[in-house]
Amino acid sequence: MSSGLLEDASFNQSPAFGDIDLFSVDRPLADAAARARLDLAGLSACGKDYGAAETLDLGRVANENPPRLHIMDGRGNRLDLVEFHPAYHAMMAKSIGHGIHASAHDGSDRAGPMSTRAVRLYLATQAESGHMCPVTMTHACIGALRSEPVLLARWLPKIRSRTYDPRALPWWEKNGVTLGMGMTERQGGTDVRANITRAVAHGDHVEITGHKWFMSAPMCDAFLVLAQAEGGLTCYLMPRYRPDGSKNQIRFQRLKDKLGNKSNASSEVEFHGAYAERVGAEGAGVRTIIEMVNLTRLDCAIASAGQSRIALSQALNHIRNRSVFQRRLVDQPSMRATVADLALELEAQVALVFRLCRAAERAHDDPAEAAYVRLLTPAVKFLVCKSTPQLVYESLECLGGNGYTEDLPLARYFRESPLNAIWEGSGNVMALDVLRAAGRHPDQAMATMSALANTAAPAFDVRPLVESLGKVLQSGDAERRARFLCEGLAKVAAVAALAEARSDFAALYGDTRLEAAHFAQFGTADLGGAEQALMDRALAA
Repeated sequence: MSSGLLEDASFNQSPAFGDIDLFSVDRPLADAAARARLDLAGLSACGKDYGAAETLDLGRVANENPPRLHIMDGRGNRLDLVEFHPAYHAMMAKSIGHGIHASAHDGSDRAGPMSTRAVRLYLATQAESGHMCPVTMTHACIGALRSEPVLLARWLPKIRSRTYDPRALPWWEKNGVTLGMGMTERQGGTDVRANITRAVAHGDHVEITGHKWFMSAPMCDAFLVLAQAEGGLTCYLMPRYRPDGSKNQIRFQRLKDKLGNKSNASSEVEFHGAYAERVGAEGAGVRTIIEMVNLTRLDCAIASAGQSRIALSQALNHIRNRSVFQRRLVDQPSMRATVADLALELEAQVALVFRLCRAAERAHDDPAEAAYVRLLTPAVKFLVCKSTPQLVYESLECLGGNGYTEDLPLARYFRESPLNAIWEGSGNVMALDVLRAAGRHPDQAMATMSALANTAAPAFDVRPLVESLGKVLQSGDAERRARFLCEGLAKVAAVAALAEARSDFAALYGDTRLEAAHFAQFGTADLGGAEQALMDRALAA
C-alpha cells in the first residue's frame, strides 16, 4: 500500500522551470523593450531559445564540467590550450549566433542597437553567465579599437561574424573570432599605472614581456593588454598567433579556481616577447580603454539584473506550486511580502539599466545624455551588481533546503552573483569613479542630478536627498562618503527611470527605498495592494 502511495504522490514539489519564453513572461523587460520600440517578436524568439529546458540544462552541464588547461603535450611541446566541455561551446555558438558579441556595432538592429543587444544579454545570462565573459569583451573591445581605425578595419569582418569558431588557428584562417583582455597585474590590481609589463618597439609592432594576474577567456583569438612603453602606459592588441602563423609567446600559468563562474576560464599568464600592435596613442593606455570599460561596466549591470531575474523566476515558480499549512506558499502573507519586495527591486533594476542603455545610444549626439552616462555608469553598476547577491539569496531561501542543494540551480546562481560587483571595478572603485566624473565636469554633474530630481518629482520628491548629495560632493569629506554618494545617486536615478517609464511602482520604490525608516531586509517594506501586481509582472502566467 505504501509503495503505491509513493508511486502516485507528487510529494508537493514544484515543477522544473523551463520551456518558457523568458522575454514575454517578464513584464518589466517587455515594457522596457516596447518603450524603446524594439523588435518584440524577435526578442520573444530569443527568450524562447534561452528559456528552453535544453538550453537551461546546457548551463548546468557547462558549470559541472569546468575548463582544463593543458600546458604541454606528452612530448614536452607547448600547447597553452584550454579545453572546454561541449556544453560551453554550445552556449557560445548560441550567443554569438544571436549577435550579442557585435550587434551593437554592425547596424543589424536599426531600432535601439544597444538596447536590443542588452535585452539579449539579459536573457542569455539567465541560461548561463560564464560564457558571457568573452562575448561581453568582444563587444567592448570594439570601443577601444576605434582609436586605431586601420587595425579595427582588419579585424572587424571576423568580429562581426555570427559563426562561433573555437579552433586553435591564426585569426585570419577562422570563420569568426572573439577578443579578451588582460589589464591587471599581481603587484597593482586595479592600479594599472603600477603595471611593470614592458613593450619594446620592433618596427611596426612591439614585443611584450611581463605578466597578467587575471587574463580573461584565454582561448580568445586576441587580447587587449596594457604595457609600459617608452612614452608610458599604452594599450596593445596581442593575437594568439604571430603574422607568420607561429604561436605567439603567450604562456598560461594556471586557471583561477573561482567561487563561481565555473564554466569560464580566467588565467594567469606570462609574456615572453609576445607580438602585439599598438591601439591608440603611446602613453594613452587608460584613455584608450575607457570606452571599453564603460561598455563592460554597463554589461555587468545588465547581466546582474538578468541573474536577479532568473533567481526570482525560480522562486515564483516554486511558491506558486508548493503548499504549506493548507495554503500555497504564494498565498502566505509573509511570503507574498518578501517576493513582491524582490519584484519591486527588479522593476527598478530593469528600468535603470535600460535607461542607461538609451543614454549610451544617444551620448554621441546629446551632451546631456553623455553627462548621464559618465556620472551614472559606475553608480548603476554599484547599485545593481551589489543588490543582486541579496536578491538571489532571498530567492534561494524561498525554496528552503532545496534551494541550498546542488541538484537545483539556485546554489550556482548564488555563487555567480557577487562577480559582476567585483569585475571591472569593485564597489569602492565605482564610488570613487563617481567622484572623479563629478570632479572633472562639476557643472554637468550638478545639472544631471537636478534633471533626475525633476524627472522623479511626479512620483517622489528626491530633492532633499539630491541636495544632501550635492553638499557632500562639494565638501572635503566626499571620499569618505563616496559609497553614500554612489548609492544615493543610483537610487535617485532609479526613481527617475521608473517615473520616466510611467511605472505604477515609482512612488512605491521611493517610499520604500529612500525613506529614513526603511529596513535592510526584503519583505520588511509595506507594499500594500501592490504585492500581487508586482509578482504577476515578474513572472506572467
